[in-house]
Amino acid sequence: MSIVCKSASEIEKMRHSGRIVRQVLDTVRQAVAPGVTTMDLERVAERKIRDLGAKPAFKGYYDYPCVLCTSVNSEIVHGIPSERRVLRAGDIVSIDTGVVLDGYYGDAAITVPVGDA
Repeated sequence: MSIVCKSASEIEKMRHSGRIVRQVLDTVRQAVAPGVTTMDLERVAERKIRDLGAKPAFKGYYDYPCVLCTSVNSEIVHGIPSERRVLRAGDIVSIDTGVVLDGYYGDAAITVPVGDA
């Protein structure tokens, strides 16, 4: 296997995708609160991704239905957002997302406490 060196332009495209992921996660973090469902977070994320001109990386990948993976408390990674999963004060929620922009992917996850920490 060989190492593929990226051009300055390609690295900038990768950086831009990463920045969009960061903006999406920052926006979703602000929406985390008691009483919010993980599907509410999904809608916030999808709107932000589209507003920033990117394409969701997860949605449609092997038929995955969402732009986020949300896992609450001790749930294993890659939980699917749901209207039935309501966040409660004291929960922690892992939020994972990815985007594609100009053919380059950005992907990251954060863990957020729900309510006063």
